[in-house]
Amino acid sequence: MDENTHSTFDAIAWDGPAVGLLDLDAFFASVEQLDHPEWRGKPVIVGGSAERRGVVSTASYEARRYGVHSAMPSFQARRLCPNAIWTHGHYARYREMSNLVMACILDETPLVEQVSIDEAFFDVTPGRFSRESPVAICRRIQQRVAQLGVTCSIGLGTNKTVAKIASERVKPRGLTVVLPGMEAGFLAPLPVRSMSGIGEATAQRLEQLGVRTLGELARQDPDAMQRTFGVSGPRMVLRAAGRERSQVRAIDAPEEVKSVSNERTFAHDLVDEAEVRSAIDHVSTLVGTRLRRKGLTGTQVTLKVKQDIHHTHTAQRQLPAKTDDEHVFGPVAQELLSQVWSPGDHVRLVGVAIGGFDHEVAQQMSLFGQDDQQDGAGGSAKDLRQLSVTADEVRRRFGSAALSYGRDLRFREDVSDTMPTGKFDAQ
Repeated sequence: MDENTHSTFDAIAWDGPAVGLLDLDAFFASVEQLDHPEWRGKPVIVGGSAERRGVVSTASYEARRYGVHSAMPSFQARRLCPNAIWTHGHYARYREMSNLVMACILDETPLVEQVSIDEAFFDVTPGRFSRESPVAICRRIQQRVAQLGVTCSIGLGTNKTVAKIASERVKPRGLTVVLPGMEAGFLAPLPVRSMSGIGEATAQRLEQLGVRTLGELARQDPDAMQRTFGVSGPRMVLRAAGRERSQVRAIDAPEEVKSVSNERTFAHDLVDEAEVRSAIDHVSTLVGTRLRRKGLTGTQVTLKVKQDIHHTHTAQRQLPAKTDDEHVFGPVAQELLSQVWSPGDHVRLVGVAIGGFDHEVAQQMSLFGQDDQQDGAGGSAKDLRQLSVTADEVRRRFGSAALSYGRDLRFREDVSDTMPTGKFDAQ
C-alpha cells in the first residue's frame, strides 16, 4: 500500500477489535545479511548441508527467485541455486534479534502473543491501551523494526485468522489492512489452504465436497461439517466467514503446551533393528529432559518414523499414569515400533512425542507402591528417574556433552546438521 492509502486508513474510525500479525521477512537470512554486509543483495540460504540430508531453514528473497523455499531438501536447493551463500545459522543471534523486535511491539501494547521466533500476534484495539489508529501503530512498529536492520510484513484485521492471512498477501515490507466489515469479501476468493489449520488431507476432503475456496467453505452447513470433520468443522466455517472472535494472549501468560517432542533426521538411513531401537532410546532421552525442564508430565506417547520424504508413519498409546520419565515412556515407544516399521525398511527420521498433559487418569495403587516397582534391569522406577534428573543437572551445569550414553555419542555424529528451528527451544 502506498502512503496515500495509509493516510486514508488512518482517517477511518476503527470499530471493533484490531488484531495484527507481524511476520519477519526471511528472518534468519536477513539477520545473516545484516551481520555480513558483503552478503546483502546476494542469495543466502540458512540450513543444513546437502551431504548430511539437511533442509533449508530460511532463504533470502534473492535465493527465493531461484525457487528455493523453507523446508526444501538442501540438495535440491543447491541444484536450483548453485551460487548461494550457505550458513548453518546462529540461533542465539536470531533469538536476540527476535527479542528486540518483540520489545518494539510491547512498547505499543502489552497484549503480544509470540507464536514463533519470527511471528507474533498483537492487539491494538482502539480504546484498550491507545486511541490511536491501529494502522498508524502498525506503521510505527514496521519503522522501528526496520531501524533494527531487518524488515517485517504485517496483517491487520479483526481476528487472528484474517490477520494471519493478510500478513502473507504482500511481502516483503507489506502492510495489508482488512477493515472491519470487509472480512468475508477479503477471504472469499482465497483457496482453503490459505487458512492455517487446513492441511493437505483436509483440503482434499473439502475438494471432494466441492469446496475449494474460503467463500465456499463459509457457506457450508456447520452441522454437516461437524459430521464430516468433528468439532473442528463448524469452527472452519466460522473462520472462513471472517466471524472468528479470537483473543491475543499476553506474552507473559502461561503457554498452552499440547505436546513435547523431539526428532532426529539421520545422515545415513538406519536399517538394522538394533540401530532403530537405539535411536528411539536416544530421542526418548531428549524428550524426557525437555519434559522435566518444562515441569510437564503426560499420558500419551507418539512414535514417528519417516522412511523417506514422502512416507511417514505414526503410532500412539495411552499410558496408565502421567510421567516425564523416559524409562517409562521409552519402552512404550519401543513397543509401538512394530506398528510403523518392518525389519529391513530404511529409516530416515525417528521422533517421539509426549502429550495428554490435561488428562486425568485413575491410578490403581500397587501393593508396595509405585516407587518400589522394578524395571526390567532390576532397578526401581524411582531410582531410574532420579538418575535422569541427576544427568539433567550435570548437562545443565557443564554442557550437553558432559554426560552421554554411548548411543547418544553415536547419533550425535550421525544426524542431519540442519539448525534446530523449534518454536521456543534450541533443541
